[in-house]
Amino acid sequence: MSSRHILLESPALGRRAHVWCFGDVGRPVIVFPSNAGVAHEWQQSGMVDALGPQLAAGRIKLYCPESNISQSFSGEGSLDARMERHRLYEQFILETLVPFIRADCRDPRARMFATGCSMGALFSSLFALKFPEVFEGALCMSGRYRGSKFVRGGYSDGLYFNDPLAFVPNLEGAALERVRRNTHLTLVVGRGPFENSCIPETLELAGWLEKKGIPSHLAVWGNDSRHDYTWWRRQAAHYLPQVA
Repeated sequence: MSSRHILLESPALGRRAHVWCFGDVGRPVIVFPSNAGVAHEWQQSGMVDALGPQLAAGRIKLYCPESNISQSFSGEGSLDARMERHRLYEQFILETLVPFIRADCRDPRARMFATGCSMGALFSSLFALKFPEVFEGALCMSGRYRGSKFVRGGYSDGLYFNDPLAFVPNLEGAALERVRRNTHLTLVVGRGPFENSCIPETLELAGWLEKKGIPSHLAVWGNDSRHDYTWWRRQAAHYLPQVA
C-alpha cells in the first residue's frame, strides 16, 4: 500500500491545501477530518491501519484533505463571511480535489464516496446530500447534523443549506429526486460516553431520510461504543467494505 502527501494548488482557497493519499487502486473515498481539520488525522489515529486489508486488496483508495472548519463553522467573523469560507472549501473539493482524484484513478467519470467522524460526519452528509451526482454515498460516524449548533451569530440562507436537519425536511420535487436517485447515506452512532448529543441528531436525520425515501442505513451501536477512534476504527473497518 502506498502513501503520499501532496499539496494541491487551490484557486478557491487562495493557497495550497494538504492532502494525504493511501492505496494504489480501488474506489475513491474522500475522508473529511473532524474538528481539528488536519489532513493527517486518519493516519495518526490508526484509521488507515484499520482499513489496511481493504487498501491492500485494492478495494478502496483514501484521499484525506485538510478542512477549514476553524475558519468557517467554528471561526470568527460574521456568519455570512464564515459560510462563504465554507462555500470556497466546497469549491476546492469539487473543482480541485475531485478532478485530481479522477486523474489519479484514470477515470474521468469516477464518483466519490465520503466518510468522516464527528464533524467529518457532518461534512460527509453535506457533500452526499448537496452533490449526489459526484458523491454516490457517505459513511457518517458519530455525527451532529444540526449545523446551526456549531455557529454563533444568527441564521442565514448559507447556514440553512449547510444544516441537514433544516434543508432535508424541505426537499421536494426534482431536488429530492436527484438525491434519491444518486446517493446513499450510512449513519452510525454509539450509545456510549460522549455520544449523547450525536444520538438524537443521528436518529432525527435517519428519520427524515426514511420519510423522504432517500436510500440510507442507520446503525446504533451499544453502550460501550464511545465517541473516539477506538470505536471509529472498528466502525470504518466494518462498514466501508460494505458500502464503498
